[in-house]
Amino acid sequence: MIYGIPKSICFGHMVALVVVAAARLMFKISIIDTARERTLLVEGTLVAPWTTELQTVWRNAGQELERRKLAIDLTNVTVISQEGENTLFELMRNGAKFSSSGVLTKHVLRQLARRCQSTVRNAL
Repeated sequence: MIYGIPKSICFGHMVALVVVAAARLMFKISIIDTARERTLLVEGTLVAPWTTELQTVWRNAGQELERRKLAIDLTNVTVISQEGENTLFELMRNGAKFSSSGVLTKHVLRQLARRCQSTVRNAL
């Protein structure tokens, strides 16, 4: 058995597809506390239903900060769905601060920041 599939039907591409399918489901949030900052380290795929989990963890992590900053690190995010973008937008509108090192993730964050600023301007 390879990844739950009988070895007799596993061919190179089949195994690769199974590994890719399994990787799509991976999602993890770690909370890293330092004296100055609490960071939510998000890893994996930011898709539904994990978007709701991120919102819940962010809301809970914002309690008892004791003057520390709260940041969301998206460096290890591999996929952001439309639901993921919508969640990041809502978090951004509610004051979330983000960090990332990937070109695509930085681009998504910039686009969301522009959208957020546009929403504020239209409300005035």
